[in-house]
Amino acid sequence: MSVTLGADPGERRNVYETKNPPLTPELYAYVLAHNPPLDPVQRELVDITHTRLAGEAGMQTAEEQAPLLTFLVGLLGARNIVEVGTFTGLSTLSMAMALPADGRIIACDISEEWTAIGRQAWAKAGVADRIDLRIAPALDTLRALPTDPWIDFVFLDADKENYVNYWEELVPRLLPGGVVVADNTLLQGRVTDPTADGATAGIRAFNDRVQSDERVEAVLLTVADGLTLARKR
Repeated sequence: MSVTLGADPGERRNVYETKNPPLTPELYAYVLAHNPPLDPVQRELVDITHTRLAGEAGMQTAEEQAPLLTFLVGLLGARNIVEVGTFTGLSTLSMAMALPADGRIIACDISEEWTAIGRQAWAKAGVADRIDLRIAPALDTLRALPTDPWIDFVFLDADKENYVNYWEELVPRLLPGGVVVADNTLLQGRVTDPTADGATAGIRAFNDRVQSDERVEAVLLTVADGLTLARKR
């Protein structure tokens, strides 16, 4: 944000300006080229997802987010992870690769078909023993988890209408210093529309809830489709 003078020298007004350059295909390719590359199993999983599930492939974690998740899990030394929304398992795989041998991910999804693709990749990468996939409505799974704080890290990327509900189940179970990473918190820019309903309304409510929640400190970043990082106080 920059502060400029108005017509009257005594008048000041705020002008919001982005420092983000337009993300052209060339610039995006440059970003990917300067990030850690996907390993062969991750690359194969991306390709299989786009081949078999072309209509749904947009739900897959953005390619630049995969190494970010690996980085964050390693940085935090996380051992107990909960993922809400697995799809074909690229995010799951990326986090599992950074876990120690005794680390675990509880991965929540409702699709046997989509997660079966992930299971094959997890086994090929040698991390299947670190992933506890639970096929059920995620709120049911979360509500059945131990209530004392024990979670180090959360990746939230599921149905947007339930983001606030997931948040309220997860934060009490998060250890102090534990981190929630929530995807799609800009929702293709639609979050600026206060009249929107459905998924957009769900994300707007979530963003407002995170901002007002004194249990955490949080930032909303313009990574991919918007990425919120919240750390429990």
